[in-house]
Amino acid sequence: MRIRNIAIVALALLVPLTLQAQKKKVKVAPKPKVEEPQEDPRITEMREATQQIVFVDSIVVDKADFLSAIRINPETGKLTTYDKFFKSEDHPDCYVFLNEMGNKCYFSNNDDNDRMQLFTSDKLGAEWSSPLPLNGIGEGITEANYPFMMTDGTTFYFAANGSESIGGYDIFMTRYDSEGGRFFKPENIGMPFNSEANDYMYVIDELSQIGYFATDRRQPEGKVCVYSFIPPTSRRTYNLDSYTDQQLRDLASISSIANTWGNGKERDEALARKNSIKTESAKKESKPQMSFVINDNTTYTSEKQFRDPDNIILYYELKSTEKRLNEIKVNLEKSRAYYAKANADDKKALSTEILEAEQQELQLSRNIMQLTKLIRNNENKIINH
Repeated sequence: MRIRNIAIVALALLVPLTLQAQKKKVKVAPKPKVEEPQEDPRITEMREATQQIVFVDSIVVDKADFLSAIRINPETGKLTTYDKFFKSEDHPDCYVFLNEMGNKCYFSNNDDNDRMQLFTSDKLGAEWSSPLPLNGIGEGITEANYPFMMTDGTTFYFAANGSESIGGYDIFMTRYDSEGGRFFKPENIGMPFNSEANDYMYVIDELSQIGYFATDRRQPEGKVCVYSFIPPTSRRTYNLDSYTDQQLRDLASISSIANTWGNGKERDEALARKNSIKTESAKKESKPQMSFVINDNTTYTSEKQFRDPDNIILYYELKSTEKRLNEIKVNLEKSRAYYAKANADDKKALSTEILEAEQQELQLSRNIMQLTKLIRNNENKIINH
């Protein structure tokens, strides 16, 4: 009996030990840690440097017809497709920008390596010269398209993908170095214009002070959104201390154009300017007659009256210079107005811009006087002989 009792006690002591061993065996393995994907540091940096832009309007259109949503004055130039301009059917995705004078174009086409790149051509008589690639814009660029040259003939915008873009096509800006005969290294213009989607066709109509660009962000296949905006006279970014991270993300991605309107007055004025842009046909009907004084007895009213063929080219250069001078004068007035209301940091940047613009204004005025005198002298030599 005693032996039986001992056995029972031993069994009672053994059961908890067995259960404890079983518990140890069914330990649940810890869940593996899931690391959050890290954002590209370039995107973070670009978002923190988002420009303050007032967006005027937006419209969603078929991608094949997006140029119809970009309404610009003829003085800005002309945008069209490669196939329409060169009467071809082989390059439906290539685009052309033709300057106001109609004597120089920039366009995209495939190079010898079958990559889409940018070229330029000049009109010589009734024919276009052999295409020349745009030198200097190749670094960090795999493909390039959607060209646009400002009326100064120097500031150039285009879209490209490659190591310098953050997703698909990004918009880039460069300037032409006339002394070196090439373009400077392009710069990504950043957010809110660029995103991880395709962003392209950046255009500025300086006459109406309205800008445009197209993007396929948040759009279904085959659709794009064309935004219109007020071109900034200087680069201004958001104060990071005044916005939450989500607010900055919304501004960088243009989640709502109404968030950029402020009191709405500036936007309303810009919308009125945009709606008043005249079509190319209306401009032709109201085009003022040319008037260029050669001497006391002779005034030309048509380019065809120039006796020296070189004077036609010089006259186009003269008109382009006059237009550029007027634009600088308008921008100078705006910069001076901003300066009067700006804080100390902004005044420092604006001061530099104003001084540079004043120097350009003086130089352009001299160029106009020289061109006018040269044209008159050339014509009078022929007339007097």
